[in-house]
Amino acid sequence: MGNEVKLCTQALEGKLHEYQPIKIMIVNKIVYEKIWDEMVRKYHYLGYEKTIGQRIKYLVLYKHMPIAALGYNRAAMRVGVRDTYIGWGEKEKLDRLVQVVNNNRFLILPWIKIKNLASHLLSQTLKLLRKDWYEMYGNTLILAETFVDQNKYEGTCYLAANWKYLGETKGYGKVGNAFVYHGNRKGVYIYELDRKEIGTIQERSRRQTLKTVRRREPNMMLQVPDWNPGIIKQAGITEEMVTNLGVELAQYLEAFEGCFIRDQDMYAETYIKGLMSDLEYKSAEPIALRYGMAVRNTQRFLKDGKWDSERMAGIYKPMLSRTISHENGMITLDGCDNPKKGNNSVGVARQYCGATGKIDNCQAGVFIGYSSANGYGLIDRELYMPEKWFDDEHKQLRKECGVPEDTVFKTKIEIASAMVGDVVTSGLFPARWVGVDSFFGNSKDFLASIPEGVWYFADIHSDTLVFTEMPTMKVPPYSGRGRRDLKPVPSLAPISVTKIASDESIPCHKVILGEGSKGPIISYEKCVRVVMCDANSPGNEVWLYIRRLEDGSFKFSFCNAPADTPIEIIREAALMRWPIEQCFEECKSCLGLDQYEGRSWNTWYRHTLLVFISHLFLTGLRLKYKKKSSSYA
Repeated sequence: MGNEVKLCTQALEGKLHEYQPIKIMIVNKIVYEKIWDEMVRKYHYLGYEKTIGQRIKYLVLYKHMPIAALGYNRAAMRVGVRDTYIGWGEKEKLDRLVQVVNNNRFLILPWIKIKNLASHLLSQTLKLLRKDWYEMYGNTLILAETFVDQNKYEGTCYLAANWKYLGETKGYGKVGNAFVYHGNRKGVYIYELDRKEIGTIQERSRRQTLKTVRRREPNMMLQVPDWNPGIIKQAGITEEMVTNLGVELAQYLEAFEGCFIRDQDMYAETYIKGLMSDLEYKSAEPIALRYGMAVRNTQRFLKDGKWDSERMAGIYKPMLSRTISHENGMITLDGCDNPKKGNNSVGVARQYCGATGKIDNCQAGVFIGYSSANGYGLIDRELYMPEKWFDDEHKQLRKECGVPEDTVFKTKIEIASAMVGDVVTSGLFPARWVGVDSFFGNSKDFLASIPEGVWYFADIHSDTLVFTEMPTMKVPPYSGRGRRDLKPVPSLAPISVTKIASDESIPCHKVILGEGSKGPIISYEKCVRVVMCDANSPGNEVWLYIRRLEDGSFKFSFCNAPADTPIEIIREAALMRWPIEQCFEECKSCLGLDQYEGRSWNTWYRHTLLVFISHLFLTGLRLKYKKKSSSYA
């Protein structure tokens, strides 16, 4: 066609048969791609920026005149209604998502008014797409998807082209590595390019579902009325309600039945019931003795039992998300250390122990949680393995404890950074904030690793140094003696945050945080802009939030929210740091988080997961019986 293909604004109006033939051509990496880019950039409401990865651009021409543009690229990772419709599990989705394509751009130029053109182009490009995609990328497509902004369009052209409407998205969009809630739910439409293959996946999913929800005798141990009084009190449950708790627990645990083989589900259910019981100590032996199970079999269930704990976690996290997620939530990080006797339990070493407040023999874990206006819970955890555990002297002990062979040493900072990144990328827990204790808050590397689009509220040590304003860095004048000092120094000296707390010239405000059981919860706070100090050099400008506690001591935190952020928003973040402490207290005092026995890697991870699942049940009880958790304090 040469150079005669040019973008022009000649109006076309009428019926489809009057404008034939219409030519559809792939313009990837040829001269006409610039025309496609220009059209979409100027006239599509989403515009266009250069994309990477697999994609096909179709340019539609009538008599060498561009009239429309369609783009197909890689499918979205997480589309709830699509995944439910197909019925695939997470692993199969990861393997086969390359066979799904997304119609990410569809533009008919505004001066083109040809009736039925839109549905015709959708049908024609789909006929070309399977062959073209396979030739370009070697993947056989089975499904096409698209998202329609229903505030602007009705999606009728997709329906006319025999696409199916499945429902709406959840209102999140990916910004960098983060999923951010924007509230604009879009309609999801799909077209089955290979109906037979889609049907095969759906049938396999149906058979798996029927297999996993097999009928079996109900676990009568769930009906034993020995609930921890703390659970009953927290959920606001009356004596009449207690009699139904066993049934509610059994219904709740049905979601996890597919994770077990043979009788392993009976052990899991009974173990969870034991965690929520009034037992003083909640480990395998006392739980087994309480409910008439063999002690050794219960211990073996945790260490070597044939159940899929990864799949169980994959079910738990979306359940937790549906229960407590909120666009203004906070991802929280804390360590949880358990004192241990002996040296043969996995990860045990002499190290700082938060439980005892000193260097002690203990196991150390990094836990990531989430809090919002809807509630709080723990998302995941990683066991910290001290560096000495990777020397030759510990090789046999690593094997005895079942430490995976590919495990390598990671600092707590490295573990925490990876965990935050994974949670943000998952899209399950939208968050405005990341909240951390002073161990992580005093790490510049950790704070720098937090994904863009999320602010941090980080506790810091009382001896942390800051600048009250941005200093200039200058090389000091030569004194005339000795070697000349060429290292720049700040124009003003940094001061400790404790000095700012005691500075009476900076007002301290009295605020009421909420209503507690004994009346208003009162706090005294200061919030000022400061400049972080890093090795006597200025860093980022941040908020310094100071809170005076009831005992007269102070808590200090850095917050990187913008300078124009209202104090109410920062105070909200301060209050959202409390729930993970409350969560740990509940998991320890009511559910035995720190009371497990066993030396192995599996035992630690499985016990903590079962505690998480138990705590989510408790959260569900709170919400169901409308027992509001205590105000943040």
